[in-house]
Amino acid sequence: MTLYVDGDAFPNLLKPILLRAIERLKITTVVVSNKRITIGKSKYVTYVIVEQGADEADHHIAESVDEGDLVITADIPLADRIITEKAHAIDHRGELYSRDNIKQYLAMRNLMEEIRDSGEMTRGPKPFSQKDAHEFANQLHRFLTRYFQ
Repeated sequence: MTLYVDGDAFPNLLKPILLRAIERLKITTVVVSNKRITIGKSKYVTYVIVEQGADEADHHIAESVDEGDLVITADIPLADRIITEKAHAIDHRGELYSRDNIKQYLAMRNLMEEIRDSGEMTRGPKPFSQKDAHEFANQLHRFLTRYFQ
């Protein structure tokens, strides 16, 4: 299994959590972004910087992922592509996307985008919190325990 991280919007609170898991389990990890970011120094982590532009990191991840890999992303369309490739996706708030729920998340995202495009003001996502980091850590632990047992 390779772990891919959609690094462009990866919350700082999650970096030490993720790095500890990578080091403990020796997980080959690829962090993809369109600017220089780091989750920390590890011999298991490779950083890939893609061209500037919308969705360039997403395209790179979707083209690289293999069945059974794990992608950490808050991008729902990317998660949908990942699930289609029979890989796994977890968002920054600890949601494990699956074939059973990804279409519902995608439909809600598209509906909200249509509402915003029509000029309606909507609230953005709530600020990322310590509780979100805790949920992410728990979901990552459950997934990795299942995968590495």
